[in-house]
Amino acid sequence: MDKKEILIGTIILFGLVSFSFCFFSTAPAERVPGGWSSNLVESIGNEGFGDLFLGPGQRFSLESPDFVLVEKNSLTSLAPPTTFTPQVFGALVGGYETEDIKKIIVEYEVEEGDSLGQIAAKFDITLETLLWANNLNKDSIIKPGQKLIISPVSGVIHHVKTGDTVSEIAQKYKAKTEDIKSFNELSGEADIFIGDILIVPDGVMPPPPPSYAPTWVALADSYFICPIASPCRITQRLHWYNAIDFSHGNCGEPIYAAAGGQILKVKLTNSTSRWAFSGAGNHLTILHPNGVVTMYGHIATSFVNPGEQVSQGQIIALMGGQPGTPGAGMSSGCHLHFGVTGARNPFSK
Repeated sequence: MDKKEILIGTIILFGLVSFSFCFFSTAPAERVPGGWSSNLVESIGNEGFGDLFLGPGQRFSLESPDFVLVEKNSLTSLAPPTTFTPQVFGALVGGYETEDIKKIIVEYEVEEGDSLGQIAAKFDITLETLLWANNLNKDSIIKPGQKLIISPVSGVIHHVKTGDTVSEIAQKYKAKTEDIKSFNELSGEADIFIGDILIVPDGVMPPPPPSYAPTWVALADSYFICPIASPCRITQRLHWYNAIDFSHGNCGEPIYAAAGGQILKVKLTNSTSRWAFSGAGNHLTILHPNGVVTMYGHIATSFVNPGEQVSQGQIIALMGGQPGTPGAGMSSGCHLHFGVTGARNPFSK
């Protein structure tokens, strides 16, 4: 076993909740009960999270996270964050996987004595990049325990909206189209979808800075059902980006459409790399009639294709993600990563 393999093994020990890859015959469309709240089981305490970006005093369920790595793009904040100690993080940026680390958004927990300038310098990005990513200004006060989003390179983090094109995004931020395509591994102009999160290298936020206060679609309690079978067991609470993890601890279990809508994209791969689709692994997204997009990450296989209409409760995929299996991505046990764009994640209550 070489040093890289040892390092990878060490990282996986600090990983997320994930799954195994099982092969099942295609299942017919089935339905599950519409309500989820009465069966909701939370495995990690009672404290709640109100925001997508965690603020002072808010913590993940993982023990003492210092650095949390999340995906660079595509709703993707799709896989659960991976926690690293400073020692492991230092080994990464100083060793074998520097290029991978420099393509991943980092969530940093502010320490005593930190300043915005020092944090920007620590991650080799401009101060403006740090401010833009966190909707801050140079006079903003940060506190120990506060979580900050760190772009992998200097530039802008862009959330894809209806009508966006790569060329228009590049023009908006005075960046190069080819740089955006290359960094985000896009095959072309059409390879972006509503809800995707793109890194714009060397981008500049246009004045005046746009407001990052999201305009949420109001959701009735019954609009979304739990995407896994009863009991609806949460294994990780709200994390980047606006996602909740569900699992019964078994791979190959059915995953249900939380609400009716149109399949936007289905991303599957035979790659066993934990960096598959930026760590998200196999995943699909659904555009719902109210404009909200839901994302289903770390799936073993999909029963749907882009453009198809699905109904609430229809089986759309099977749970997957066993480390080392195709499309597992960055994960360490069977689970579904359920992300929401355009509304608050209803399971974060």
